[in-house]
Amino acid sequence: MTAVTTRRSTGLLPTAVLLAGAIYCLFPVSWVLIAATKSPGELFTTPTMAFGTGFLSNVSDLLAYRDGVFWLWLVNTFVYAGGGSLLATVVAAVSGYALAKYRFPGRALIFNLLIGGILVPAVVLAIPQYLLFSKVGMADTYWAVLLPQILSPYSIYLARVYATAAIPDSLLEAGRIDGAGEWTLMSRVALPLMVPGMVTIFLFQFVAIWNNFLLPFIMLGDDGKFPLTVGLYTLLAAGANQPALYNLILTGALLSIIPLIALFLTMQRYWRTDLSSGAVK
Repeated sequence: MTAVTTRRSTGLLPTAVLLAGAIYCLFPVSWVLIAATKSPGELFTTPTMAFGTGFLSNVSDLLAYRDGVFWLWLVNTFVYAGGGSLLATVVAAVSGYALAKYRFPGRALIFNLLIGGILVPAVVLAIPQYLLFSKVGMADTYWAVLLPQILSPYSIYLARVYATAAIPDSLLEAGRIDGAGEWTLMSRVALPLMVPGMVTIFLFQFVAIWNNFLLPFIMLGDDGKFPLTVGLYTLLAAGANQPALYNLILTGALLSIIPLIALFLTMQRYWRTDLSSGAVK
């Protein structure tokens, strides 16, 4: 009886730690949700966790601010995040498959360089990237934000690991015996088996680009090309002189979370395991 009680007591500690971590992560989101419902008069006068009555007016004011510039920022964010993550997923899947299933000179060196690239913080590359794009006249363009996102060492690493585990060598050999070319093997055999891994890479890249602030902040000068992160930052900077903008910032932050939640809910069904079970007999 004592041993059972001890095990239960020991098991409560990880649960308590996870619960504390969940509260730590969810509390800011809860605060934004509640603060976005408050009118300018309620934001600094009502209790922190008390709901307000101004959510609909806040949304209306945000969407009407500067002739609807929030919509433009939202579209820009979808272009950067959607286009960048899609291209990054394709590049990562093809590169990871090649590194996992082909033997060629320099393969180990390339993989080691990828591992080294994962360790380099993005903030270190931001200024050199800006100088390069400025040199070729591409600064303050959509491409200046899109192109650096396409090649992701971490995504290629994940694709390589997943391809190694998900694609049996015997399945590829069976395809070659049946006369399938390398392009057919990759497009009709390998990539379909890698769909769950590609979905994971897409989601990671989408969230990373959606939340990216530093790169577009450095690359872009025209607020018509700003994503939500930089656009809301300009509102925050202006809020020092116009406190009424704080409600718009909070409402914009809340609305910017909704697409991420919707994306996770709609794409989680693609996370399937054992896709290749029974493929090789």
